[in-house]
Amino acid sequence: MTPQERAEKASTAMWANDRASPWIGLELGEVTEGGARMSLRVQAHHCNGHDICHGGVIFTLADSAFAFACNSRNQNTVAQNNMITFIVPGQLGDVLSAEAREVSLAGRSGIYDVRVHNQDGVLIAEMRGLSRAIKGQLFEEDTNE
Repeated sequence: MTPQERAEKASTAMWANDRASPWIGLELGEVTEGGARMSLRVQAHHCNGHDICHGGVIFTLADSAFAFACNSRNQNTVAQNNMITFIVPGQLGDVLSAEAREVSLAGRSGIYDVRVHNQDGVLIAEMRGLSRAIKGQLFEEDTNE
């Protein structure tokens, strides 16, 4: 199995069990080994009392892209620590896209950067995620392949 085939199969398995992301309105885009893209159209129920996209919604988008990136090798992996910086607010009607990329993977620990842009390419937020591999896989895989 190629790394790309593994990433796609892992993302399919993960998406099938992910009830939170679709409920929020996230859409899964491309997943590669160590990378992932997700998007969200900001709707009224995503906006806070300032009539801008709630920071927790933007964090969720970034965190979900991070999750699909760090699970792309079919090794169960969870967040150990995430830090987000909000640059400008997301607005009602914006299409926000989060792109996660692997910066480092050493043993069970990984570092990922996630950038969230709107449809005009404006940087909305940046997140750094630290991952930790745990026991198990998303799908059963023959290690002799």
